Amino acid sequence: MAACAIVAAQQAPVPAPAWVAVKPIEPPASPLPAEAASAKVTRFSFIAYGDTRSGAGPGGDAEVLHPLHTKVMDRMLAKVRELAPTPFPVRFVLQSGDAVLRGQNGAMWNTGFTPIIERLTRANIPYFFSVGNHDVTTTLPGDPERALALHNTLTAMSKLIPPEGSPRRLSGYPTYTFGYGNMFVIALDSNIAADPFQLAWVGDQLDRLDRDRYRHVIAFFHHPPFSSGPHGGASADPAPGTGRKAPDRIEVQTTAIRNLYMPLFRKHHVRMLVTGHDHLYDHWVERHDDQGVTYRIDTVVTGGGGAPIVTYAGEPDLRAYAAANAAANVKVEHLMKPGVTPAENPNHFVLIQVDGDRLSLEVIGTGETAYAPYPGGVSKFSLSDKKPGS
Repeated sequence: MAACAIVAAQQAPVPAPAWVAVKPIEPPASPLPAEAASAKVTRFSFIAYGDTRSGAGPGGDAEVLHPLHTKVMDRMLAKVRELAPTPFPVRFVLQSGDAVLRGQNGAMWNTGFTPIIERLTRANIPYFFSVGNHDVTTTLPGDPERALALHNTLTAMSKLIPPEGSPRRLSGYPTYTFGYGNMFVIALDSNIAADPFQLAWVGDQLDRLDRDRYRHVIAFFHHPPFSSGPHGGASADPAPGTGRKAPDRIEVQTTAIRNLYMPLFRKHHVRMLVTGHDHLYDHWVERHDDQGVTYRIDTVVTGGGGAPIVTYAGEPDLRAYAAANAAANVKVEHLMKPGVTPAENPNHFVLIQVDGDRLSLEVIGTGETAYAPYPGGVSKFSLSDKKPGS
């Protein structure tokens, strides 16, 4: 009888956490200026990072202030102070999702996450967020679990992102845009990347965009189109009986991003994608032709905000993707590969510098030694195919 009781206890469902109302994150005293007010700004910096959630063990988001995210924020605030008197001050921060382990749990927002972000907003730095799978789930709109998680996420961000009714916000979605200086930024929910309404709204925002002013268009979302981490889908296993590589195990969100959003981004010459999902740093470039001109889209996977570190898992097979987009002469280059051990993939964030028509980045780790993952042992990289002086 005792053994039966033990088995029954082990099989009993885990009770849902008690309802905790999520507190909105307090905004900076001076929000990002209205788009018209910053029209002549062409030199500044911004920070990008993602995946700040805890793991599932003891001492997680619902119990403590996340120590690894805190360490990333310490370094981030130091960089903000360092750049404040320079021509390239940090004007805002983008976070590409997975704020907390379970978005349905209000205590995780209030305890493990919000106090860290309010250190940033108290420093008068605007903060913008795109949702991850841990924040709002990957279920379709209308699912009760997604509804609760989305409610909590939007409550936490309610004072930071464009409000409902704004022309820069898709009503009922965590999908929005904003402009600053010569840059236009798009936040979308990649968990529902196949959603036609969201796709149409993003396309409409791009169709109406003043490209004479907005020289750079940046999109940030959770699921990357390409990754060499565990979520990238790479398979080195041979298909049974063939001796050939098995097909990649591509997530449905990745497929939708590749098939629906990448053509849209190519059409509108989107300059850069900031993503997460894999808890490491990875950098890809897609080049494509349009009316005799070659353009590039840099994609960074910056998932080093505090979630459990992952490592390089292999190269995704992009031959079918390139073949399907041969009309645009699409070619994908893997600029740098993550490390094969956790120590080679430290917690980090990315500093992106805007200097007129030029973009460059620096990846900044929080370890004891400098993080320099690019070939040749460097941490700074120009996002340009132009030769010096051209």
